Amino acid sequence: MLPAALLICLVNTSIAQQIKVSSEIQRAFNKIDTAQIKADIAYLADDKLKGRGPGTEGFQMAIDYVTGRLKSLGVKPAGENGAWLQEVKLRKATTGTATAALTTNSTVELKQGTDFNLLPNPSKPEVSLEAPIAFAGYGASEPSLGYDDYAGLDVKGKVVLVVRGAPDKFSSSVMAHTMNPTTILKAAADHGAIGVMICPSDSTSRLGNTRGGQYSVIGKDGSVVISRTFYSDQVKVLGLLSYAVFNGLVNGAGNTISGAVAQMKGGQPSSFPLNGTIKINFTSVYKDIISYNVAGKIEGSDPKLKNEYVVHSAHLDHLGIGRPVEGDSIYNGAHDNASGVASVLAIAGVYHNIKERPKRSILTVLLTGEELGDLGSGYFAAHPTVPVKDIVADVNTDMPTIIAPLLSVTALGAEHSSLAKQVDQAAGYLGLGVEPDPEPRQVRFVRSDQYSFVVNGIPALHIKYGAKTADGKNNLNDYVAKWRAKYYHKPQDDINGIFNFTAGKIYAELNFLIGYLVANDTARPTWNSGDIFATK
Repeated sequence: MLPAALLICLVNTSIAQQIKVSSEIQRAFNKIDTAQIKADIAYLADDKLKGRGPGTEGFQMAIDYVTGRLKSLGVKPAGENGAWLQEVKLRKATTGTATAALTTNSTVELKQGTDFNLLPNPSKPEVSLEAPIAFAGYGASEPSLGYDDYAGLDVKGKVVLVVRGAPDKFSSSVMAHTMNPTTILKAAADHGAIGVMICPSDSTSRLGNTRGGQYSVIGKDGSVVISRTFYSDQVKVLGLLSYAVFNGLVNGAGNTISGAVAQMKGGQPSSFPLNGTIKINFTSVYKDIISYNVAGKIEGSDPKLKNEYVVHSAHLDHLGIGRPVEGDSIYNGAHDNASGVASVLAIAGVYHNIKERPKRSILTVLLTGEELGDLGSGYFAAHPTVPVKDIVADVNTDMPTIIAPLLSVTALGAEHSSLAKQVDQAAGYLGLGVEPDPEPRQVRFVRSDQYSFVVNGIPALHIKYGAKTADGKNNLNDYVAKWRAKYYHKPQDDINGIFNFTAGKIYAELNFLIGYLVANDTARPTWNSGDIFATK
């Protein structure tokens, strides 16, 4: 029998199954106060929090605020040792001295900053290697999708050169996943490579700089446990190589960059050995800081299923204090992601105002280090404060971009699992359309915390705006692009910017319903048969 709080009436339509929400939940929706959403955003984005950088006093103020709000809404602590927090040790690594030399017909010393740059190694403060080189295409190895850059290529003990990209036949989310540096590093390690150099495929591309450093999570045993730029001690080097050097090596092997890339984009790998060896020596310097994830629990009603969990996540951190823009150096992060945190608090408020709990328990998890590479979520998804096997799904909220009426949504990641059903049902109830990603080139699927759950085998999604507009032009993404250019990752993203708090209320309702439906379904969410993430 379905719980009284949410009666689901299935209707045979060609669009989606319809749900009927109880009057109790609808009354709780009506109590979502847009003024409270604004107040939550305003506090978290206040100058006195100084951009909520992990490990700072401002971030601690954000922790104190959200734990106070969760307590007031009846949420129980679900962190370590029965408290609210999960400790996350963040390591900032920067590259120290670095030299590189390339030997083909003769040995040439490469110039740092012009010919190459190296990302720091968060595990080994000193690295030296000399190894043969090979071109490994995109660095992608997905045989189940009919594409493998490593097929027939021996890279054992070698440094592989790769270009960023993916075959055109890959979907936007699969493309984003295979282009992710961690995925590239894992594929290289799996095939025996000891280094990866990322190369531009366009002569107009500039060599990226690595002076800002990279962050990783250090486990309780001192090892690197989460990183976007490190996979294992086997792969000692991750760096960047200039177009000029790369082009010379490819031409020396009797190939062209443009020809190789055209073949790869068409779905046929173009990998080959390169004539030469590379010698690299560099050091890395470390600075460790302590930050925290905040975890709360709303206990489910079923004696057995209450020991399983649906996560509502949002990142609490932002960029702190940085380069001044128009005289302001505090990166307040009102939209990114005080608005997402406010949405999770609103979801907790809905649960506070209903008596009937779903079968499964709900975790509200406010994360650190998203802006540093999804680090807090990476640590929580791999080392949660509840048994990892008991987390069935994550519904993530990151910068919902509440700047216009919400008429349609994109559910990033839902297409890979049965969660698409709950998205369709919840959106249908709220009168929202569900659309494919209107901005696939933004690779948003891997740029927020739901991705950490996905790569740990947990079905997850991230609700973003769709393209639908009231005037029928259906070009909201164009409006968002203009907004992004002015506000995104700038000090101007504060409470004085553009907001539509009614859209924020609808986001909270939608995410609540998705989570509630999943928590009430006796069957766990499942990956689609044959999906790329089904075996992760």
